[in-house]
This record gives sequence, structure tokens and C-alpha cells, in this order.
Amino acid sequence: MAFLSRLTRPQRWLLAAVILIAIFSLWFFVLRTPEEKLPPPPNPWAGPVPVRVVPAVREDLQVRVKAIGTVVPLNTVVVRSRVNGILVGVHFEEGQFVTAGTLLAEVDPAPYQVRLAQAEGTVQQTRAQLKNAEDDLLLYQRLFSQNSIPKQQLDKQEALVEQLKGTLKNHQALMEDARLQLSYTRIEAPITGRLGLRRVDLGNLINSNDSQGLVTITQTQPISVSFTIPENQLVAVRRAYTEAQAVNKKLVVEAWDRSEQAQLAEGELTTLDNQIDLTTGTLRLKAEFSNADDSLFPNQFVNTRLQLETLSGTLIIPTDAVQYGSSGTYVYIVDEQKRARMRVISLGPMEGDRIAVSEGLQEGDLIVIEGVDRLRDGRPALVLEE
Repeated sequence: MAFLSRLTRPQRWLLAAVILIAIFSLWFFVLRTPEEKLPPPPNPWAGPVPVRVVPAVREDLQVRVKAIGTVVPLNTVVVRSRVNGILVGVHFEEGQFVTAGTLLAEVDPAPYQVRLAQAEGTVQQTRAQLKNAEDDLLLYQRLFSQNSIPKQQLDKQEALVEQLKGTLKNHQALMEDARLQLSYTRIEAPITGRLGLRRVDLGNLINSNDSQGLVTITQTQPISVSFTIPENQLVAVRRAYTEAQAVNKKLVVEAWDRSEQAQLAEGELTTLDNQIDLTTGTLRLKAEFSNADDSLFPNQFVNTRLQLETLSGTLIIPTDAVQYGSSGTYVYIVDEQKRARMRVISLGPMEGDRIAVSEGLQEGDLIVIEGVDRLRDGRPALVLEE
């Protein structure tokens, strides 16, 4: 008591608080019975796992081979002049679609008209000489029959006629060549296609050996797409290609844009290359498209989808449900007791986000597509409704 009397009022309150805390700690940690202890917090990993499921269904599946391709024109021509001269006429617009035989440009025809006139005059002169020699030959033949001239003179006249006939043929060929050169002054489109940019302006002197040319024509209707497939897909593609040829059909090829969101065109597979590229281990294929709407542009990169076959009534599941592990390829299903079960499966062809299953599942099995990470075989599952 003497000790307490020496303490101030705050010190007494502090001492009382320390004593109360010590008594409570003794009771809580030592004297309290197990029934009075707080229950452990619930384990959030022990309950059912929320999952989303879809049923395995039987549907038709298109077996396709995807590849990156390049649009390639069937024909590309650099339009050049066959003769030298001044460009006096340009009859096309850049980017214009032209048909074969359309007049594109003209070279000054005057020098070639003069050459043709000279050649025609030479032919006319030679033809007159030949006619005169043939008339003389008829006279010599009649005189020889009357024994009025020697045989040597008749033979000489016959040789002159043959010589003039040969000269006439030569001059006629020169005349036709001059006429041909004159026709070359009209530069016409050799193929049907779309024109590029003009490379020579009106009034310039052009030459027949000019590699640049006047303009380029690219055939865009139809047009082809060249693409490659890996070597491990060669057997399936060749089998489908051979079967299609046997029934006089073509394999369908689709061209899609870079993002694979829009289909640009649909065509047919026309040919396979005759050897595999040793550097890349790929085989080059070519497909042809009508391209009536010019949706495909030369040298454009596209995504191609080659349709090989259609699997009817095959078992289909989403590709997102497929898991890969040490036991192989598997999926989780939810059984009638609402428990997750692991099923090892064998996969078939894939199309987009769907894949065929050849073994391990049955139609109607509920396949887990979300919540797979927390599942274990036999664990309860809570199926969430859409």
C-alpha cells in the first residue's frame, strides 16, 4: 500500500491497464478451452470452381490449308515501239483498262510512207521488166519452132525471165517489209489489261531498243495468287488435288485480307510446282481468280485458304478447350455429379476456332472452355449460365 501511495494518479491508471492486459493475455493464450477458440477462416480453394462449358457437337468441318500468298499477274507487258521516230500521238490515259488491239500511241509515219512508196515503185518497175521478158520469150519460142533462132538464144531468154521473177519476189518482200514498218508506227495494246504510268511524253524521239518503253500493261482479269505450303502438308494437298482432277473439278482457294477479317475473292487451284524448295522446305502453288471487281491488286499480299475436303458429321469442340500436358492432349468435362473429369483425346483437322476430335469424347459431353486453370480431376465444378 505504501508503494501505491507514492504513485501519482496517472501512474496508477497505467499500472491498472498493464495488469488488465496481462490477465486477458493469460486467459486467451493459456486458460481458454479449444471450444472457445475462433474457427479457422474458410479455404477459398476448397469449393466448387466456376466454369463455362459448351457441348461437343457433330457438324460439317471444312478442312483448309492456310498460307500467305502474293498476287501475281498472268501477263505483264512493257509496251515498246518497234520503229524509231517522233512520238506524234498518245491515245491513252494512265490507269485505263484497255483490250488487246487498242491504239495506244503513234510514231511519225512520214518516213515509212516514203519507203513504202519507193518499194512499190521498184516492184512496179520489176513487174514491167518481167512482162516484157515473158513476151520476148513467147516470140523466141515461136521463132525457135521455125528454126529461125538458135537454141542458145532461147535458153538465154528463159534464164532472164526466171531471174526477173526472183527479183520481183525480192522487191515484193521489201515492199511488204516497208508496209509492215509503216504499220508499226501505230502502237497497239498486245494484251488486255490495265495501263500503268506513262513513261514518254508527246514529241519525244523514241527508239525500238528503248528498254523503258512507253507504258506497262498488267493483266488483272483473270489474275493469279502464288503461295507456299510446308512439306508436311504436301501429301494431303496432292491427294485432294488428284482426286479433284479425277472428277474434273478444281480445289477452291479463298483470298483474305491481311487481318483475315474480309474475304477478297474466291478462285481455283491451277497448279503445283514440280519440286520442293530445299532452302525453305516448302512447295509453291498457284491459284487463279477471275477478279472481275479488281479486288486483287498485283504484288498484293493476301492470306489464302485452300479447301481440301469437307468432313461431314464430325465431332467438333472449341480449340480454346484443348490442353497439352505430359499425358498428351486432353480436355476437362463436367459429369452428371458436377465434377470435372480429365479426358485424353485425339485431334483431327482444325478450322478457325473449331477442331475435330477423333477419339476420347462423345456427342453432348460438356467441355470446359473457361476456368480450366483451377481444375483438377474429380474437383467439384460450378457451371455458370450464359
